[in-house]
Amino acid sequence: MAKQTVGDFFWERLHQWGVRRIFGYPGDGINGLLGALDRAGDKFEFVQVRHEEMAAFMASAHAKFTGELGVCLATSGPGATHLITGLYDARLDHMPVLAIAGQQARTAIGAHYQQEVDLPSMFKDVAGDFVATAMVPAQVRHLVDRAVRIALGRRRVTALVFPNDLQELPMEDPPRTHGAVFSGVGWSAPRIVPAADDLQRAAKVLNEGKKVAILVGAGAKAATDEVIAVADRLGAGAAKALLGKQVLPDDLPWVTGSIGLLGTKPSYEMMTSCDTLLMLGSGFPYSEFLPEEGKARGVQVDIDPGMLSIRYPMEVNLQGDVKSTLEELLPLLEQKTDTEWRDDIRKWNEEWTETLGERAAAKANPVNPQRVFTELSPQLPDRVILTSDSGSCANWYARDLKVRRGMLCSLSGGLASMGAGVPYAIAAKFAFPDRPVIAMVGDGAMQMNNMAELITVAKYWKQWVDPRWIVMVLNNQDLNQVTWEQRVMEGNPKFEATQNLPNVPYHKFAELIGLEGIYVDDPEALASAWRRALAATRPVVLEVKTDPEVPPLPPHISLKQARNFVASLVKGDADEGSVILGAARQVLGHLMPGKE
Repeated sequence: MAKQTVGDFFWERLHQWGVRRIFGYPGDGINGLLGALDRAGDKFEFVQVRHEEMAAFMASAHAKFTGELGVCLATSGPGATHLITGLYDARLDHMPVLAIAGQQARTAIGAHYQQEVDLPSMFKDVAGDFVATAMVPAQVRHLVDRAVRIALGRRRVTALVFPNDLQELPMEDPPRTHGAVFSGVGWSAPRIVPAADDLQRAAKVLNEGKKVAILVGAGAKAATDEVIAVADRLGAGAAKALLGKQVLPDDLPWVTGSIGLLGTKPSYEMMTSCDTLLMLGSGFPYSEFLPEEGKARGVQVDIDPGMLSIRYPMEVNLQGDVKSTLEELLPLLEQKTDTEWRDDIRKWNEEWTETLGERAAAKANPVNPQRVFTELSPQLPDRVILTSDSGSCANWYARDLKVRRGMLCSLSGGLASMGAGVPYAIAAKFAFPDRPVIAMVGDGAMQMNNMAELITVAKYWKQWVDPRWIVMVLNNQDLNQVTWEQRVMEGNPKFEATQNLPNVPYHKFAELIGLEGIYVDDPEALASAWRRALAATRPVVLEVKTDPEVPPLPPHISLKQARNFVASLVKGDADEGSVILGAARQVLGHLMPGKE
């Protein structure tokens, strides 16, 4: 029997840690690891991507959807550098991801050799909690154990670098001498709860509140029942940060939906009217959408102390996991009987639902992008997994899709990177091949990198138990979110040189590679198009020709932003006529009621 190599040991150790799937792309800098991966047989599933950045996005998404360690693999030099954006997506959203990269031979390091990059220095920020280069076989054991345990325990990105000449050396156990260590496998998530006195202080603040508003984020994903119980006890309303979309079902009358730039008017009204804020597992960045400082008392729960009291000055800061902390907090809370606050929230929600329906039904040239989402929402299958890219599509995803219990949702949150929608959906399908998956992306992201990853879908889809995998593309030939930011945030007209995109037949590309393509340029065909896509027996690209002049910016736009918008027209926006028609009701209507 051949002697175990460093590569063989590495994969065996990762398997002992529970890793079963690797996203990556080959290269000669990792040939020793790839040979060992091949010898490992069916212990692992290797997902071959089209670009290493997509492998890192998929590893991040795998961690988000499963709670497991995400693993990505790349060769030396450019392969490793390509990982960085996807790794920052994981880093900024507190996801456990291990990046594995090849390196030139140990004898060549420092020689300005081909594809030699100082990888520990490059990874040091994104994987700052642990990055190391293996230099001798006896090191590998503790490097793997530390990288995995730190990634899982701290919810961070870690990175391991393997010189190519080390990978095929015979494995050696650490010697029992001074300077060697003997590490082991294993980690279990602790139950972290605050001290009893701190829970009492938090309960006092919450019990004294008359108008309690809750904000939930991704840190509350495992605490749906506990959040509902606390909200009912306090008579509270709840808004959802973008990464917390799946935490609460939208059919609860006291759930106001998303918050912030992509938020709803009821969330804005609730935050400006509340007297107490309870923030649960969220790093929501935009403080201007929270209560004005001094207008509300605050309690925050987060497992990361660095995220406490950084968005709003909280009166009580509780370090702990949300589920366990709420379990301890609930018995200390008094049942509120006054329904006036929740009655107000329900009324705001009813008015907002009517407004959204009117806006989605508004005429557009040719299709109103909001209607694409409102037609999908009632057709969403049970247990569907939803992903969105960044850009204007994220606005409609946040506001117009009503989620139910059992659905999963995610996107690139803290990094808000373009190009994550399709790789997220691919990772979701590999993790849950029996569940339908829908990605919502813009044409900018499709052209940037998502079209290539459709080839990955074409390569693997036949092995999925449920073939329903859909990517819906908003084709408006415009980098739309930034166009509207130029107009409304800066007061500048659309800069055509940077904003206009070429028209690409995405549905035809899908057909070219063996997927199903659907094209819609008539709003009346949207409902049937979604039905067809959801009944398809192979993955689908649903391309919708949408109007770029339907504004994706928040309904609670400020007077300053409205003035900027008008200024952009005065300066001479190339699409001035259609902009006015598309935006007058939606951007300025609430500032000038009754005006057409």
